[in-house]
Amino acid sequence: MVVAVDRGRYTVELLDAEAGNAPDERAATSDRVTAMRARELGRKGVAVGDRVALVGDLTGGPDALARIVRLAPRRTVLRRSADDTDPLERVLVANADQLVIVTATSNPEPRPRLIDRCLVAAYDAGLQPVLCITKTDLEPPDALLDAYGALDVPWYALARTSQGLDGLDALRAGLAGRVSVLVGHSGVGKSTLVNALTGSERTIGRVNDITGRGRHTSSSAVALRLPERPVPNHRGWVVDTPGVRSFGLAHVDPSRVVAAFPDLARGLEHCPRGCTHESDAPECALDEWVAEGHAGPARLASLRRLLASRSGEPDPRELRGEVRE
Repeated sequence: MVVAVDRGRYTVELLDAEAGNAPDERAATSDRVTAMRARELGRKGVAVGDRVALVGDLTGGPDALARIVRLAPRRTVLRRSADDTDPLERVLVANADQLVIVTATSNPEPRPRLIDRCLVAAYDAGLQPVLCITKTDLEPPDALLDAYGALDVPWYALARTSQGLDGLDALRAGLAGRVSVLVGHSGVGKSTLVNALTGSERTIGRVNDITGRGRHTSSSAVALRLPERPVPNHRGWVVDTPGVRSFGLAHVDPSRVVAAFPDLARGLEHCPRGCTHESDAPECALDEWVAEGHAGPARLASLRRLLASRSGEPDPRELRGEVRE
């Protein structure tokens, strides 16, 4: 499994072929090796989370260098584009199970538009979205929970106490045995959370008292193992990503987002060809579907808000997380 990418060099953890989460005992000195791409891969990109086949020196010594010769088929792919007009997709993480959207209740305040964009990216990639609400000791999470309650998204609330982070054990249980990608704009406490979950020492930034904005402390995605607790022999991974500067969704097909709402997706058969399913879409069958009681109006409103976040033309500063709602 590729756990880090740095300027054409890949850090790869050797995994047991059957368990998929234990170091391969064939590695002579280390369960991690440094590798480069082999020519036979052609133009195929390699991302954190990819499962790869290696040849060469697998001892993991300081001068050892292996080659990545094969890329396994990806179960899921989390992508983004630079903005909503850029057709070029950038793979953030491969083979993840969950997208954990980290947001604070205050300092910095929530940015719903950015949360919506992350939700769309999760649904498009086939990932389970999870809402992780930090700094609830500063302000309760009620407003956020009201805004996203209709989506039935799992959520966890964390508060700072003198003993650490209250609510961390519940979050650990939700991450156990899965590959979870953590995303969030700067200052929400993502690095603090990663350190608490994994025992690592990722650099922690501070929020500017004047602008209310945080400083980016992670420069590239990296996969980190979770300790075995609370489920022995069922360890998971968290992938720490840089603070979100942009989350363009030019590559997202609206139908893939609607598919994540099965109670609404069944009502699409009477929509005209090319229907965007947004509130101003002529003859969209979803309004009648809801009126007949097959789904709740709050679910349709939430879906349309997410679709609007993809197809609208927001201020470019908002894409970079600089505009608050």
